[in-house]
Amino acid sequence: MNRTRVSGPRARAVALVVGVSATVAFVVLRVFVAAGGHEPLDVDIHWHDLMAASRSDVGVVIAWVPAIVGGTVGMIVVGALLIALFLWRRRRADAVTLAIAMIVVVAVGATMAAVIGRTRPADSLAERMATSFPSGHTAVATTVVVILALALRRWYVWLLGAGWVLTMMWSRTYLNAHWLSDVVAGMLEGVAVAALVWIAAESVRDRRALHLAEGSIAPPIEGPRPHELH
Repeated sequence: MNRTRVSGPRARAVALVVGVSATVAFVVLRVFVAAGGHEPLDVDIHWHDLMAASRSDVGVVIAWVPAIVGGTVGMIVVGALLIALFLWRRRRADAVTLAIAMIVVVAVGATMAAVIGRTRPADSLAERMATSFPSGHTAVATTVVVILALALRRWYVWLLGAGWVLTMMWSRTYLNAHWLSDVVAGMLEGVAVAALVWIAAESVRDRRALHLAEGSIAPPIEGPRPHELH
């Protein structure tokens, strides 16, 4: 049995507005960064200096925890565990939605980062490739959080998820792996991908449910006509 919760039109309307808004905000930020020649914005420099001033050995160790968990290997493991858990709970549709969303956000983000080629901070303690915009760690973390929150529909999932995304954004800038605008872009990308994939998955689920319902309705059995009784 595939145990899933059917979302109402209001929930989908909200998700659509959020997804489109996040997409528009991402495009605006992308244009703004491109207009500056992909150089760090004033707010990027201010935040970078703030992180540098507060850096400590203990802070660096703590910052590496979400960086490792949210890295390529870490997210493959985490994603596989979450998908397996959904399947174990007989929520196949949610497992498929999460898998698709993770694939889409990585494909979109990695492609954009490679094409844009924004340079990371020179004093990065992590990656040094010119793939700074948007932050892949933040995008994937946000996507997973939003899909889980939409699937489980518990306030504490939203709360814990928001904390995890903010921690990831802090981690990536604390390690100087990204500019602040990079992690904001990653968060926006993750929200947009998760919301739009979820809406598409719910629509497919509705059509499938409707098809099954129509197939389960048996045609009326016709009895003998009045003139045939005589």
